[in-house]
Amino acid sequence: MKETYIFKQKIPKSTKMLLKLYPDNPNYKEFQKIADILRNGGVIIYPTDTVYAIGCDIHNNKAIQKIAKLKGISADKANFSIICNNLSNLSEYAKVDNSTFKMMKKNLPGAFTFILQASSNLPKLFKSKKKTVGIRVPDHFIPLGIVEELGNPIMTTSIHDPDEVVEYTTDPELIHEKYNKDVDLVIDGNFGRNVASTIVDCTSGDIEIIREGIGELII
Repeated sequence: MKETYIFKQKIPKSTKMLLKLYPDNPNYKEFQKIADILRNGGVIIYPTDTVYAIGCDIHNNKAIQKIAKLKGISADKANFSIICNNLSNLSEYAKVDNSTFKMMKKNLPGAFTFILQASSNLPKLFKSKKKTVGIRVPDHFIPLGIVEELGNPIMTTSIHDPDEVVEYTTDPELIHEKYNKDVDLVIDGNFGRNVASTIVDCTSGDIEIIREGIGELII
């Protein structure tokens, strides 16, 4: 009897790294896989309610340093932000007074980054010399779902494009093409925006908008 051999085609690693996850038909089991990648020190690229971002588990120093290296900056001097899925545990990571907290609740989830005084529980690599931290609760199911499954915030920093005209790449396939050798996963959540979040500094007691973005602040 003639033997039959079945050869399995080897799938290139890079093709496994682009995960399509659209809001009209999300597969929530994928969030478990994403969380496992992060727990194992992985670096991912994901969509937000503004631009695409790169991030990792806030408790993994090696992953944070890898992202800093990709951006060409020192990890201990970087102004990275964190993504939370709500404000219920905000006091664990930042110091906030009642009036600021109420103002944040009016605007979140939304396209804002709120700069607050960092708490002592936040990993050291997130504290700049000013000991501040950016807090995001984006209005997008993917980063919120990742944080919920992971059980703690993720680090976030926008992906900038070196193009002089377009500051942020909006096409996830182009992002994957550029970063597939540097990260563990790119999540395709459809085209992103080309305008970043509005940055609001709350560290001095006064509300100061230091970058105008998509979000329109409600005081």
